Amino acid sequence: MDLLRSLPIGLYLEQPVTWLHRLDSRVKLAWLMTFLIAPILANPIWRLMLVGMLIVLTLTAAIPFRVWKQQMGLLLLFCVLVFCLSAIAPDALPSEHQPRLPADELTFSQQPATLPEPAPKKSWYNPFNLGSNSQTKNPKSPIPKSLPQPTKYSYVLFKQGPIKITRKSLDLAINVSTLFFTVIYSTNLYLLTTASEEITSAIENLMQPLRRLNWPVTEIALTLTLSLRFIPLVLEEIQNLVRSVSTRAINWKKLGFRRAAQVWLMIAERLLQNLLLRAEQIASAMKVRGFTSPDRHRVEWHQLHFKIRDWIAIGCLLVLWSARLVWGWDS
Repeated sequence: MDLLRSLPIGLYLEQPVTWLHRLDSRVKLAWLMTFLIAPILANPIWRLMLVGMLIVLTLTAAIPFRVWKQQMGLLLLFCVLVFCLSAIAPDALPSEHQPRLPADELTFSQQPATLPEPAPKKSWYNPFNLGSNSQTKNPKSPIPKSLPQPTKYSYVLFKQGPIKITRKSLDLAINVSTLFFTVIYSTNLYLLTTASEEITSAIENLMQPLRRLNWPVTEIALTLTLSLRFIPLVLEEIQNLVRSVSTRAINWKKLGFRRAAQVWLMIAERLLQNLLLRAEQIASAMKVRGFTSPDRHRVEWHQLHFKIRDWIAIGCLLVLWSARLVWGWDS
């Protein structure tokens, strides 16, 4: 199944078994939620720190270079491109907008065309010259073009021709690029080190309090397990159809748009028929094995219990959230 092995994201790494594989799936799910929620309203330093933590976790887990290069290479390139485009883009500062027409056109049209001249001030109006500037201004004194700045603060960090980088555009570039990397790579790293059965077991275990509300927790976990197991079958059917079309050496240029669309419609119909047949085969296999309901015919894939390394990971998670709530807010 070459298509499954060539996917850039979403693959499960069976060998080698790293320390991330040995962690409890519930702990890894809590860390995943942390990486997804912590960037919200966080300052750029914390966002960069989360990116560094993900890279350090990948390196310390001794994941093979060929794996994380395929998983991280395109993502890093995409995030760098987003960073560059956001940094040189306008910072979108709000500008003052003045309406072209007055708010009350009727009142404005009834006003006189010329304003009356102000009445001349009387000599007794201000006999002691109070409130006036005693120093006479020299209208011929030159006005300086630029005043010296009291501090080294500069809103524009870089300007060369049409390229201008400001403080706000730089913050926006860091926020957007790090958010893309954190959300995508943290999810990918979780899928890389956690089997599908462990994911469903962790979700089912965490959803146990919902049983009191008469939620079908076991049925939801079973549906999620079957859907995760059905994804490789879908990719396998797509690969078989692509190979069958390529072996027939169809000349798409001679077919034209209409006939080529008809061929692809037939391929999509065949794909749907094969997937429905696979689903029927899975249902028949479950019936033959006496599967009546998830509660009566349960298969425990993994025994979930915390070990020392899991408690250490939970302690580090609490320390991270404590620091995030104290110092990580965006000012």
